[in-house]
Amino acid sequence: MGKVAAEIQSRLAEALRPTSLEVIDDSHHHRGHAGHRGDDAESHFTVRISAASFAGQSRIARQRAVYAALGDLVAPDRVHALRIVASAPGEA
Repeated sequence: MGKVAAEIQSRLAEALRPTSLEVIDDSHHHRGHAGHRGDDAESHFTVRISAASFAGQSRIARQRAVYAALGDLVAPDRVHALRIVASAPGEA
């Protein structure tokens, strides 16, 4: 796991106390696209997260919580793209 992916995982774990968390570096799929900064750059991610705090929240509210936890990491010069799959425990 790269430095940026590890920081994403750390911040989400601390802020949201997820029951499951997966951070996937998708950067290699984006070679030649806008925002890709080299073969070893971490710029595009998928986050799959399940947290009790998401129960009863809309998809937008869940995404806002993830973005709030990540703070300055989601600045365009750090993380160019972030796909969020957020659920509450027990949801499909």
